[in-house]
Amino acid sequence: MADWDIRPASASDVEAVAELRAVVMRADLERLGRYDEQRVRQRFRDGFEAAHTWVIEVGGEFAGCVALRPAEDAHWLEHFYLDPRLQGTGIGSGILRELLERCDSEGIRVRLDVLQGSPARRLYERHGFTVEREDPVDVFMVRAPAG
Repeated sequence: MADWDIRPASASDVEAVAELRAVVMRADLERLGRYDEQRVRQRFRDGFEAAHTWVIEVGGEFAGCVALRPAEDAHWLEHFYLDPRLQGTGIGSGILRELLERCDSEGIRVRLDVLQGSPARRLYERHGFTVEREDPVDVFMVRAPAG
């Protein structure tokens, strides 16, 4: 696994992340008949909250992002995008493990949604997420705090 780091996001990161989101989500959204070149980027811009987002860096270079947004009964894991060239290297698992350990130490449940058929679902299942409900587009998952 390559050395990685996460740093707090800033407003200046929004376009790099929006572009990465379009690349990472394209195949799944096309398979579901929902890919739109502009919408995929704009949905991220509209929901971006730097205060709850971290930028992933590998070798000091932008490699992705992840958000953990507090909500009433859980934190929502959102916008977890990693450069496709780095997927499958253990970086995503390392980042997810670190974020989940933070939530576990505070006794916080974590929720997320993943697109139907996305290979990311296997990553989440390996880290203890279970299906709460699903619809034709999304699978909603939850993970109770460990310990």
